[in-house]
Amino acid sequence: MTRTTRLTGARVVLPDAVLDAGEVAFADGVITAVGTASPTRDPQPGETAGELTGRHEEADLDLTGHWLVPGFVDMHVHGGGGASYMSGDPEQALHVAAFHRAHGTTTTMASLVTAPHDELLRAVSELSGLVEDGALAGLHLEGPYLSRARCGAHDPDMLRDPDRAEVDALLKAGRGTVRMVTLAPELTGGVDLVRRLVDAGVLAAVGHTDGTHRETLAALAAGASVATHLFNAMRSVHHREPGPVTALLQDSDVVVELINDGVHLHPGIVNLAFQAAGSSRVAFITDAMSAAGMPDGTYPLGPMTTRVEGGIARLVDGDSIAGSTLTLDRALRTAVRENRLPMTDAVRALSTTPARALGMSDRVGSIEAGKRADLVVLDADLRVTGVLWGGSWVGDAPSGGPGRPGA
Repeated sequence: MTRTTRLTGARVVLPDAVLDAGEVAFADGVITAVGTASPTRDPQPGETAGELTGRHEEADLDLTGHWLVPGFVDMHVHGGGGASYMSGDPEQALHVAAFHRAHGTTTTMASLVTAPHDELLRAVSELSGLVEDGALAGLHLEGPYLSRARCGAHDPDMLRDPDRAEVDALLKAGRGTVRMVTLAPELTGGVDLVRRLVDAGVLAAVGHTDGTHRETLAALAAGASVATHLFNAMRSVHHREPGPVTALLQDSDVVVELINDGVHLHPGIVNLAFQAAGSSRVAFITDAMSAAGMPDGTYPLGPMTTRVEGGIARLVDGDSIAGSTLTLDRALRTAVRENRLPMTDAVRALSTTPARALGMSDRVGSIEAGKRADLVVLDADLRVTGVLWGGSWVGDAPSGGPGRPGA
């Protein structure tokens, strides 16, 4: 028996518009229809309700007064809920993914920080199975090929120039699940590494870089296509040396990550990035660590130790910001309330653009027929009240309107 669920009455955020009092139907984990509300078909003459139900069961959930948006896609996240991807422990990884899923992130990368080669190799090998099973969208190596001058929360003693044999071993261990590598292109062999990654079908991301404008352009010419948390941990803009930020913003093929938590970036900088790159090239990320969703205290970030005070994570040794405690639903509220972005632009940055960057836009990232039923229900205050992952509710379904299932 095929069961179709119809979500009706919500403000549905489509790629380029908001559909008031819309309807989204899904069955077998896939969106089947998007449009305005339509009445449930009554039995035809000579056909009983039981006969109709026996062939195709339908259920409605009235979401009047709510928003319905596509599941969020986080292409840069290290942990959450007290667990970390860097542990390499599949159980911890599943806990991280489940924590962020409850906040609307239905597609997540597992980002690993700089570590000794053997530790990275182990983590990549252990987590690759979760990618193959569909629990994770892929693995992201943030390091170890980063600038010591812009190391941020990475251990500077472990940073190194790219090594072809080491890279090949990591890619082999990942069995095709390593989707992105962040690197500083000014390092010896940096641009060659970009070419190696692109040839292997891996996204090359520019980040943690002290490179010049010219060195960044060389990486872009070689195929780099992502800016890792733009502005953070990279050389600043100068009127005689524009640096990496300008090159990354001006390249129409580059997706720029932004950590929109009100800490890493001033709202004016976020708006500037949208104005310079356009809403189709900005991807909101969390860069979240294990402390996301947890009380203040001390938490590990790879080999480093961080302290969290007032929800802001910094290194214990030094004062560098160390990842974040952000979830993407909070990034959405900040985008709409502080940055004054239209819902369509904010949702594009949370879902559509990162899905495209990861090569997954045929499956996720927008509310369209044929795509996976990854959907987030938000109340009028933009707080998550329900999450669908592949057509199944994560936790309880939201309460419906009067006289509807779920009421």
